[in-house]
Amino acid sequence: MFEQIDQFVDRIISLTPEERQLFHSLLKFKRVRKRTYLLQEGEICDFEAFIVKGCIRTYYLSEDGTETILSFAIEDWWVSDLASFTEQTPSNMFIESLEDCELLIIDHKSKAALYEKIPKFETLFRLLIQRSLFALQKRFHSLISQTAEQRYLAFIEKYPKVVQRVPQNQIARYLGVSPEFLSKVRSTLQKKK
Repeated sequence: MFEQIDQFVDRIISLTPEERQLFHSLLKFKRVRKRTYLLQEGEICDFEAFIVKGCIRTYYLSEDGTETILSFAIEDWWVSDLASFTEQTPSNMFIESLEDCELLIIDHKSKAALYEKIPKFETLFRLLIQRSLFALQKRFHSLISQTAEQRYLAFIEKYPKVVQRVPQNQIARYLGVSPEFLSKVRSTLQKKK
């Protein structure tokens, strides 16, 4: 059950057998079915989840009910609302499983204990936060500087495993275009081949 997360951690920090055992003891295994909300707007996010199996999306709803998809996450990725989790304040986002998922979850209290007992985990989670910030910055830059076609091509190149698992209408929302427009982009790209 812990093999994937151990491999992930080992790429960043080294653990003694005792530290690894403590880390495992702070994680909770959870199975969730497809279309399950792990977090809804207004709730306080009390988890960071490592995805062992499955696909999850995070998104916001505008006042008129329009979805803006912030991210997709698959195996070996983490998912949470970092602001809500860190500050323990109500979230303004939704986290929903797109497939049946298997997760390893650490809650707020357990993460604080982990930092206290094994400080090198602060390095691991700091690096994860930095990577998330870099990805968001790149995404924001692409939204204002690239065409929809360029954004789609970059998305399928960077996330080929996600493209195969996520409905096209959700990819369109992630890219900031309508599903119809994305369909035209895909059709144009097919003709160019």
